[in-house]
Amino acid sequence: MKNILLIGGSSGIGYELTKKLESDNNVFVSTRNPDKFTGSNITSNKLDLDEDYNTDWLPESIHGFIYLPGTINLRPFKGLKPSTFIEDFNINLLGCVKILQAVLPKLQSSDNASVVLFSTVAVKLGMPFHSSVSASKGAIEGLTRSLAAEFAPKIRVNAVAPSILNTPMSEKFLNSDAKIENARNRHPLREIGSAEDIAEIVKFLLLDDSSWMTGQIIPFDGGISTLKTN
Repeated sequence: MKNILLIGGSSGIGYELTKKLESDNNVFVSTRNPDKFTGSNITSNKLDLDEDYNTDWLPESIHGFIYLPGTINLRPFKGLKPSTFIEDFNINLLGCVKILQAVLPKLQSSDNASVVLFSTVAVKLGMPFHSSVSASKGAIEGLTRSLAAEFAPKIRVNAVAPSILNTPMSEKFLNSDAKIENARNRHPLREIGSAEDIAEIVKFLLLDDSSWMTGQIIPFDGGISTLKTN
């Protein structure tokens, strides 16, 4: 069985992923809500991105690592303070860097380890009001490719770049029938992605089925980044 570490995982994509992984893998979750996994087969601890990451509770080898914390600050550029950009970088990028550096020896001690990060469709497809999140997630894409080159052939590194998903993080953008319909109509497939569907992609990237894939940014966006249908 593989040892899979999720940073974040008590809701949305992370929680769906734990359900898909727990029967055939040893799943470890760092989250702000570790009590959610009390009584399950999942091992969890409290996550604090402001603290140094403690790896003492983890096994000697980690086969899969996924970083899930993120932000969606969608506002006009002129109204964004530099502090907002700093906050987004701290959560989206630097939190990932700090924890990944802490667990790197455990990834290096396993065979064919896999790291999965998260970007956004807004890095490839310029969108208004996305300057802060696009800047930090663009850095994630650069980090993905750089680490994939540096860690090859021992560790694979890929990222998923979704459009809007039906998850708790995007709830405020989908809290009315009109917003839901508008979001659907922006995508060629006329649908909003689900946490369950994207969890399948992440599971594929974490496990051996994707053993010849690294350095890739995988779109999960209903076709919006590549297709024009009207």
